[in-house]
Amino acid sequence: MENYPDLSVVVVSFNTRDLLRECLQTVFSQTGPSYELIVVDNDSADGSLEMVRKEFPQAVALAGGGNLGFAAANNRAFEVARGKYVVLLNSDAFLPAGALQRSFDLMEQEPSAGLAGGRLVGRDGSWQPSARLFPSLLNDFLSLTGLAARFPRSRFFGRADRTWADPLQPTETDWVPGAFSIIRRDLLQQIGYFDENFFLYYEEVDLCRRIHQAGYQILYRPELEVVHIGGESSRQMKRLSLSSSGSQLTLWRMRSALLYYRKHHAGAAWLAMKMETGWHSLRCLRNRFRSSTEAAAKLGESRAVIFLYKTAWKETNGGRLSPARPW
Repeated sequence: MENYPDLSVVVVSFNTRDLLRECLQTVFSQTGPSYELIVVDNDSADGSLEMVRKEFPQAVALAGGGNLGFAAANNRAFEVARGKYVVLLNSDAFLPAGALQRSFDLMEQEPSAGLAGGRLVGRDGSWQPSARLFPSLLNDFLSLTGLAARFPRSRFFGRADRTWADPLQPTETDWVPGAFSIIRRDLLQQIGYFDENFFLYYEEVDLCRRIHQAGYQILYRPELEVVHIGGESSRQMKRLSLSSSGSQLTLWRMRSALLYYRKHHAGAAWLAMKMETGWHSLRCLRNRFRSSTEAAAKLGESRAVIFLYKTAWKETNGGRLSPARPW
């Protein structure tokens, strides 16, 4: 009789070879529950897949056959995973000692939990939003206008990322970021894997919503602390960057937002588009006749956002279809 592991640890890689190596080292340093490690490479050009096969032969290394995106790449791993629970781990996230044991114990002790996430921190120990509310027009408005950032200690203005809450207190929440989470594999088989219409962004939000709909809880547990580099990188950007790569990511975020709102809130997709483009139209009016360098930059950013959102609306037919992969 075949022995199945307690955990299937899934890592999706895309051109992060050195970080991926460090990530996998922290996985293989874990003790406690039995686990298998599955790495899916999204057509990296930096030798990531070759590095995994050479330095970590005990891992299952899969070539995506192109850039599948986050959702589809994880789904490929789900198809071969054998663990009782699936652990999702970003290639730029690192597990401290005992993390897998604590994650396994939590799910064993909480039968009502469909998915659990931990406290994400940067290398410097700074906190990253780790227990969040579902997207809504109100939550989007508070973020778009800067009110959430201006009043982070307010239960109302800081609601979306729960910036008002003590990050050391456990809670039940709407969703947790995909950088680290543990999920019941039988629940994935029951409700379906990630929705592959989402190439990047919103796929974990959609999955958490479906887990709630199936009658399970999403838990945030601070004792499951994970170091995540992504937050440190984003904090270096003081405002939206609309370089060529920044524009691409912004467009992907808009596409996914429209797909999410159309799927779960129907007409809210149009309202979300109108709210963001309307806000930036007002921002254009405010900065059009100002002569400062900052005003010129804000004007350019807002014009770009308006263009990108109209493009996303057209490309997704208002959130009704997902463009062909890779985005």
